[in-house]
Amino acid sequence: MNPVRSVLLDLDGTLVDSRPGIIASCSAALRVLGHDPGKANDIVIGPPLEDILQALLAAYGDDRIDEAVVAYREHYGATGLLGSEPYPGISIALDEMRRAGMRIYLATSKREVFARRILENLDLAAYFDGIYGSVPGGERDHKPQLLAHVLLDQDISPSHSLMIGDRRHDIVGARAVKMRGVGVLWGYGSREELESARADQLVRRPSDLARTVLLMLNG
Repeated sequence: MNPVRSVLLDLDGTLVDSRPGIIASCSAALRVLGHDPGKANDIVIGPPLEDILQALLAAYGDDRIDEAVVAYREHYGATGLLGSEPYPGISIALDEMRRAGMRIYLATSKREVFARRILENLDLAAYFDGIYGSVPGGERDHKPQLLAHVLLDQDISPSHSLMIGDRRHDIVGARAVKMRGVGVLWGYGSREELESARADQLVRRPSDLARTVLLMLNG
């Protein structure tokens, strides 16, 4: 009997280009705290939200991270999450993996409720056997803890699964739970970042994703 093969996927920069909505919500949070967003440093997408906002606030000498998170999520939940678009070919890749018998799970540092709404809004939710993200309390804010939770909750074998993402956090998280990590090159991370994190494989285009996954999990 063949073991169940599972694919865990990041959201931002892997399945969807969410930059416009994230930038708008970061700017809104800075305004709530009394700052001019035009003076902010470049927004780095991929790390946990608290890390993103901490880096932004540092330019203003402000350490009100918790307040910024609340303001961000209020704006993002209202309008920001609608500013996401799937990368061309992603739905085809998901369909190919489903047809090949893969179990597919979302594993994102974004709040789980927002991630679910994004996938539902883009008609992608039906491809997933489970949607996982951060939750109030912070215990799943970082990829190692999040991936460990998914593996335990779904009884997934690390040796028969892959984590796919566009940033080093995805690859480092995968290695922490003894999974292989696949880096995608169409997102927000660079080839150098993914290689330095020791990604097991790099994928150039969404059209190559399903084939790469099948080769790695069937090998």
